[in-house]
Amino acid sequence: MLKVLVPTLMLIPTTWMAPAKWVWPSALMHSLLIALISLSWLTHPAETGWSTLNFCMATDPLSTPLLVLTCWLLPLMILASQNHTASEPSNRQRTYLTLLTSLQIFLILAFGATEIIMFYVMFEATLIPTLILITRWGNQAERLNAGIYFLFYTLAGSLPLLVALLLLQNSAGTLSLLTIQYSDPTELSSYAHKMWWTGCLLAFLVKMPLYGVHLWLPKAHVEAPVAGSMILAAVLLKLGGYGMMRMIVLLEPLTKELSYPFIIFALWGVVMTGSICLRQTDLKSLIAYSSVSHMGLVVGGILIQTPWGFSGALVLMIAHGLASSALFCLANTSYERTHSRTMLLARGLQMVLPLMTAWWFMASLANLALPPLPNLMGELMIITSLFNWSWPTIILTGAGTLITASYSLYMFLMTQRGPLPAHIIALSPSHTREHLLMALHLIPLALLVLKPELIWGWTS
Repeated sequence: MLKVLVPTLMLIPTTWMAPAKWVWPSALMHSLLIALISLSWLTHPAETGWSTLNFCMATDPLSTPLLVLTCWLLPLMILASQNHTASEPSNRQRTYLTLLTSLQIFLILAFGATEIIMFYVMFEATLIPTLILITRWGNQAERLNAGIYFLFYTLAGSLPLLVALLLLQNSAGTLSLLTIQYSDPTELSSYAHKMWWTGCLLAFLVKMPLYGVHLWLPKAHVEAPVAGSMILAAVLLKLGGYGMMRMIVLLEPLTKELSYPFIIFALWGVVMTGSICLRQTDLKSLIAYSSVSHMGLVVGGILIQTPWGFSGALVLMIAHGLASSALFCLANTSYERTHSRTMLLARGLQMVLPLMTAWWFMASLANLALPPLPNLMGELMIITSLFNWSWPTIILTGAGTLITASYSLYMFLMTQRGPLPAHIIALSPSHTREHLLMALHLIPLALLVLKPELIWGWTS
């Protein structure tokens, strides 16, 4: 654990002490090395479940894929942010890199924590760097409003969780994930217990976000800079899913009755946010709403608590993290050239940047769950387990997948095909940096087809 955490901590002094022209190259190389070292976590699926133990931290087959995804994303965010921060003074660029690094540190501590309170503290700590990224480096004047939405939605959801955890500590005597699974399940019957159940899951449902409490997400995505959008879509939403998977094991007897409204909300959200995507004019907003739609499936998969549902949720979280982050990078490359996120004003780009169109095509296909990509594996497992649980769910999930395919193709056709608008005269060509960035997103996604047990090993 420390072989990744200590170099990540040392990335902060490196950023501040490197000469100005070496700040970005050194941060990129350093973070790429950390990402490569983190791949070693994937090699030991221990029979006991937990490995690389120390006092506060451990990895198991549920947290390992998310930890590796977190480490993999830092060099990609650094690659993506180089262009739009180039005009800023040196100390602001260093601050930006420090925020990205601190976000990675908090996320590693959150996913690796064996103590639920430590997970809670790190879950909250990720708010601060993300908030600064959105409010300081966001594009439009709306960014303060988006930051306030983001902060208060998440805080309002997670305060009941703190109370619920303290009550759990009182009754169970421990909050360690290693031992709490062996404690006697408490008999939960009264209304207070139902309130406690809701408190435990509410924070994670807001973070996911569940349809109905999702309004902060499109705002935050649209206003955030590219690195903010990437980390938000790829890892911060997954914190909610990870927390739910950890907590739902402890809430066993109550979930059978109390999860119905949430499953209905999640599946209805898949259809509704997909339909919203079909009417979007703003590119980043469309990708943000598609995240809500995918996360609705994940919530459904987790709440029915079958091994297939859990595996599918984990696979879909990892696959969505890579595909959605790739789409935000592509949206950013077109925004940097056309200075517009409106799809009608920046269309026909295939004529000018044909190689970028190839990346757009692959990312759109990954988003609509093309076989044999892991996106499809995850969705199929969740839809199958939901169908086994109750057959009418196939109406909602089937409609959801149909709409997903529609808006993914709509997004591709609107941005890439058609005549080039007259106001687009001189576009700078695509850079090697951008092609490398896309390759580092989509190649891991394709390679997971060959060895999917790396990301669904938890229930095997």
